[in-house]
Parts: sequence; structure tokens; C-alpha cells
Amino acid sequence: VQLQAFGGGLVQPGGSLRLSCTASGFSLDGYAIGWFRQAPGKEREGVACISRGNTWYVESVKGRFSVSRDNVQSTIILQMNSLKSEDTAIYHCATARAFYSGPYLLRCSGGDYWGQGTQVTVSS
Repeated sequence: VQLQAFGGGLVQPGGSLRLSCTASGFSLDGYAIGWFRQAPGKEREGVACISRGNTWYVESVKGRFSVSRDNVQSTIILQMNSLKSEDTAIYHCATARAFYSGPYLLRCSGGDYWGQGTQVTVSS
């Protein structure tokens, strides 16, 4: 069972990157999937999550990042636009525990399966 995040790279401020998360050994279908990042010297934080078609974003990326599920390719996509230097981090995808209040997705925390991360560097 393995997750893999890829698509990172070096981009200038204001640019875009598209991260993908794939799985081997199991299907992502039916799992809540989260994207998490860790910058040097900082704690890991949740960035975005998708669960049952609902999405959640940390405040700092709202309006700039978008998480989606490609069911055909069994891939979770994190589209990152208007990137800032503070978005620089290693990004991981993971199965997630989703927390709801009624129909509303409040947040996600990391679950049992984590992928090797991909480095995103935003710099001029």
C-alpha cells in the first residue's frame, strides 16, 4: 500500500503548479484524501481535503488552491494558482479522517497511509 505525490517543482511567485496523488496496492475511491505540507522549521499543516465530494481548505490557500478527484485515473489533484513564497514546502498526500458537522466538512486530519512528498519551491 503506497501513495505517491508528484508534480512539484520550482515556480515564480504568481505561478501555478498541479500536484497529483496516486495509489498503488489499493484504490483511492471511498477514501477521504488530504494534502499536507511541511516547510523547514515549521509544523506540518493540512492544506486541503476532499471527502464525499466535499472540500476543505486552510484559510491561507482559499481562492488559490483547488482539490479534485479524477475518478477515471483514480487520482487526486491539487491545483495551486497564484503561488506565494510562503507556499514553499514539501507537499504530501494521505488518506484522511474527515470531520463533519451535519453535511459540512469542517476539517481533515492525516490518516493511515501517507505518500512520499513532492517539493514545491516558490521563488523568483
